[in-house]
Amino acid sequence: MRIAVVFRSPPPQSDRDGAARLKRLAVAFADRGHDVTVYCVGWWGEDTRRIHLDGVTYEAVVHDRPALFYTRLTGLLARHRPDVVLVSPDPPGTVVSARIGALTARAPLVCDWYGDEPGAADSGWAGTAARLPARVVTPSELQRTQVRERGASGERTVVVPNGIDFSLVESTAPGERCEVVYARDLDEAANLESLLLALAELRGQDGWTATVVGDGPEREAYETQARDLAIGDRVEFVGDLDREDRIAVYRGAHTFVQTSRREAFADELLWALAAGCVGVVEYQEGSSAHELVERRERGIRVTDMESLDDAIADAWTFEHRDLDTDFREFDRDAVVEDYLELFRECGAE
Repeated sequence: MRIAVVFRSPPPQSDRDGAARLKRLAVAFADRGHDVTVYCVGWWGEDTRRIHLDGVTYEAVVHDRPALFYTRLTGLLARHRPDVVLVSPDPPGTVVSARIGALTARAPLVCDWYGDEPGAADSGWAGTAARLPARVVTPSELQRTQVRERGASGERTVVVPNGIDFSLVESTAPGERCEVVYARDLDEAANLESLLLALAELRGQDGWTATVVGDGPEREAYETQARDLAIGDRVEFVGDLDREDRIAVYRGAHTFVQTSRREAFADELLWALAAGCVGVVEYQEGSSAHELVERRERGIRVTDMESLDDAIADAWTFEHRDLDTDFREFDRDAVVEDYLELFRECGAE
């Protein structure tokens, strides 16, 4: 299958989670033998139009003058005639140009709308971008609802979650035991204070320890808060960790607590659930994390901060596990196959 992936600013130009997802998908399609070309603004030298990375061809629609990206993209897609076009709405006008090129190439257009595209919600093109594709794919029901509010029809929207490497979870040895783990960039949306206040209510209980994974501008303030709450000796801030070290922490932990205010998709919660953690999620309007624990025996959702300490204590009544095979369904191979099947349903050869 000839797959065109259109996103104006792929990594390393963008560090968005949605951009990283599209890059992973492009590489995964290429690993399965498909011919994958990413159409983007070239970040490499202007002496060459194409480069090849990880089995994927990157073609510079433009190297500068981004305003020309839209008109040139249409012509390139029409000339190369892919079997399917996968586009990011960053910015939404890209979807319009990709739609024209896809029509000329007689290829279905699929849009991966992650939810962290800058300005997509406020752009005047957002509604058009939501209505044009054959399918709009989101990582969560929360994002699917938001895309439908912009005009996408229900039958044209579908959820394809992020995936994990389940074999890596299985092969990573558990780390030291702890009762609670939290993992996220410690920024203005982290809301770690909710967890710290809940743990302060539990400080009379002996034996528990908590681990905070992640770094960011709010780390020092959170460390100070933990000390002020007299739990600084029981909450360890370990900073940013690579994936294997994170998995080791999760397999050694009993409960993963999710309190952040914004999550298009709660990746770290998913990795932790696969590693056997009980999931405790504080519901937030801008987060989809609760979707991963709904209707799951080892999942607890709370709707207010005052109930969080009781939910954590309830989680501790579950047996400790360091692996949950129910989450094998989120393995990246399965997720990639879901995407390829979606392309076929849309008419790709």
